[in-house]
Amino acid sequence: MAATRLGADAIGLVFYPPSPRYVEVEQAAEIAAALPPFVTTVALFVNADEQTIADVVSRVRIDLIQFHGNECKDYCGMHQRPYIKAVRMSDDVDLDKQLNDFSQARGLLLDTYKAGVPGGTGEQFNWDRVPAHVADKIILAGGLTPENVKDAVAQVHPYAVDVSGGVESVPGKKDTEKMARFIEAVRSQESRS
Repeated sequence: MAATRLGADAIGLVFYPPSPRYVEVEQAAEIAAALPPFVTTVALFVNADEQTIADVVSRVRIDLIQFHGNECKDYCGMHQRPYIKAVRMSDDVDLDKQLNDFSQARGLLLDTYKAGVPGGTGEQFNWDRVPAHVADKIILAGGLTPENVKDAVAQVHPYAVDVSGGVESVPGKKDTEKMARFIEAVRSQESRS
């Protein structure tokens, strides 16, 4: 709720049990029900089976699914919800190909690649790898903090930014002051655009 009061456009609910940010379905339903109008509720899955996703979307008000694993385009498109696809920015990623492969996605979320870790590394990737012609389809993630998000937005011009670890006091625990500084930094850069 603090994130929405500060002006966040969307909140993420993590349905990946190994994550320190994991939420149970019941807790997620309570959170989603308490959100104000026009705040997008995003359900994050990592290689989840079809039944797990169906269970979540039948019990929680989910506006958008974020696939953060190795899901293919056909699998991403079969869950009766719009989706975004996370792309871990390994050296061989071709963003034009990813945009073509996931053309039904609302956008691509770009995250840092780290072998064996699906996301949430807290590490930044080289923003120079994001070509200007794809910026309006990009949600930039990966090591963003209140200290670097202004530079990230100025350089990449993404449609949106995504943060989790960069606004936490400890893994899984959001820090209201860090969230406020992060959102303020993003908004200050938006006003210059």
